Amino acid sequence: MALKVAIVGLPNVGKSTLFNALTQTAQAQAANYPFCTIEPNVGDVAVPEYRLDKLAAIAGSKEIIPSRINFVDIAGLVRGASKGEGLGNQFLANIRDCDAVAFVARCFEDDDITHVEGRIDPLSDLDIIETELMLADLESLEKRVPNLEKRARQDKEAANTLRLCNLALAQLNAGRPARTADISKEDEKAWHMLQLLTSLPALYVSNVDEGSADKGNKYSDLVAERAAKDGANSVVISAQIESEVAMLAADEREEFLGALGLEEPGLNRLIHEAYKLLGLQTYFTVGPKEARAWTIHVGDTAPQAAGVIHTDFEKGFIRAETIAFDDFVRLNGEAGAKEAGKMRSEGKEYVVKDGDVMHFRFNV
Repeated sequence: MALKVAIVGLPNVGKSTLFNALTQTAQAQAANYPFCTIEPNVGDVAVPEYRLDKLAAIAGSKEIIPSRINFVDIAGLVRGASKGEGLGNQFLANIRDCDAVAFVARCFEDDDITHVEGRIDPLSDLDIIETELMLADLESLEKRVPNLEKRARQDKEAANTLRLCNLALAQLNAGRPARTADISKEDEKAWHMLQLLTSLPALYVSNVDEGSADKGNKYSDLVAERAAKDGANSVVISAQIESEVAMLAADEREEFLGALGLEEPGLNRLIHEAYKLLGLQTYFTVGPKEARAWTIHVGDTAPQAAGVIHTDFEKGFIRAETIAFDDFVRLNGEAGAKEAGKMRSEGKEYVVKDGDVMHFRFNV
């Protein structure tokens, strides 16, 4: 399951610094001027998963393969981006094929780093970004509607698309992002096909100064309140600290974070919040060859989980031999779990739980 999260914000809010820390590279140029990112940078990141290491150690796995998530660093948007201001239209298009949007708000003061709007106001930053995305969606929908109206009289699919377009237009014209629309499960696929920027789930990221990394500050508190009001997730991160952590050896990171009062890198929390936002969870396959994490949606059945490995696994699904993570660890692996009666044989109706260790039986 290839997941993509767009990192979006005004210039000089710390997006590229955050992206560089995420990918532990210097692919994105972090510079103190607008539009320093000319092409969208895409970073492929391993999803932090402490359980995978434990499973691999017990099973003696030769290889550990975590799940992956892609982050896309979108160049800084400015007021008027939907009308082509700055490098607007070029970058708005790069958001459309993402699964979620991380809105980065500047929640730190620094006279050496200019703000494109000349002030520190994270809520205004969020408003500008959301407004530009909404305007871009409005323009996209208004161009589509006339053609759909012509076709809708004789084409059921066009009629359904037109209905959803009008639903989205009603939200946007009322000043609300498309994600606030009430969409039935039957309409979800067609709704997604509209590729609306504001229909994507939103995660608000407060980029704070180093001294506020553990508890946030007055600015990040405002962002958290806004997120709760908007039904979005939020996370506090110091991009500067994360970039320093990314440069340290693995055995030095825990000591460095501890000195700052942090239990784990903020980037781990960002990735986990993205998973929560998208309704995702993890199951594992474990053996001598490899221990591997697989990403599925919360509520997926055993055959659907098997299909993430290969479509043939889902088509020919017979059963899944399943062990809960805690039982696998406590009983020291598959043999111990089986002997203790903790290995279960689950059928097609089984809803996979986060952390399940699974082995699938299927017909070719």
